[in-house]
Amino acid sequence: MALFKKKLKQEKTKVVNNANPNARIKILGSGCPKCLTLEKNAKIAVENLNLKDEVTHITDMQTIVGYSVMSTPALVIDEKVVSSGKVLSPKAIESYL
Repeated sequence: MALFKKKLKQEKTKVVNNANPNARIKILGSGCPKCLTLEKNAKIAVENLNLKDEVTHITDMQTIVGYSVMSTPALVIDEKVVSSGKVLSPKAIESYL
């Protein structure tokens, strides 16, 4: 079992879908409409706050499981899952940033 957990940690750092693995803001999800809406709302929040952060959308399921997320879409900020299973508004995302 320890080997499995170790492998998941390694997966977390790999580049997925040409996404920046070191991005501060990540959307975890399969690419469903809810995931895409959360990504759009995150980009709006970043723009509203005049931040230079890139919003990365990760669709690789092994990587998503590595974050211990069981329900998507999920929002990760600074490698911490701050929301999962719901679509946050831009205002709600701004409060996390």
